[in-house]
Amino acid sequence: MKIILLFIVAYLLGSIPSGVWVGKIFFKKDIREHGSGNMGTTNTFRVLGKTAGTVVLFMDILKGTLATALPVIFHVSSVNPLWFGVCAILGHTFPIFAKFKGGKAVATSAGMLLGFNPLFFLYSSAIFVISLYCTSMVSLTSMISAVLITLSTIFLPYIAPAILPEPNLLLTLIACGVSAFIFYRHKDNIKRIKNKTESRIPFGLNSSKKK
Repeated sequence: MKIILLFIVAYLLGSIPSGVWVGKIFFKKDIREHGSGNMGTTNTFRVLGKTAGTVVLFMDILKGTLATALPVIFHVSSVNPLWFGVCAILGHTFPIFAKFKGGKAVATSAGMLLGFNPLFFLYSSAIFVISLYCTSMVSLTSMISAVLITLSTIFLPYIAPAILPEPNLLLTLIACGVSAFIFYRHKDNIKRIKNKTESRIPFGLNSSKKK
């Protein structure tokens, strides 16, 4: 019963619609009615600005981190913490507090990595930042990072065990699943990338400032 309750708590943590709540409480706006219509970090930056976007980013990361830490906090050792992170990711993408229409899982997935292995989280964050600098597109960066991070779960234990000490089949399988979902949720972005109409951010080699 305790484990089931913690799974529910993890899902509910993930279901917190950070962007929606920040927008409604502090800006009297529902970000789902503006920009891309998504309730995630990127659209929050676009609609509400840098401060709100940063707050939502940290909140979405924190959801995954807290969920993954639940078995440690409540002394449950019989279930891999990653499963609680998965529940938070499901909550974020299918939130009960927002009619089951959520974000694209990127930030909350990063939070799961932070709760599971902080060094691997930093490594993954570096991949994301470098990719973002090269592409200046959050959507393309998310997909590239998902693939590289998934591959890293396979190869890092052999080339950089200080970051990821040993192979973890569950981590690899979850990374594959999250990557597939990220690609699916970015299907419209992929079309815009092909048509060269995808939005760029004011950062990096191909930033909107240079257009």
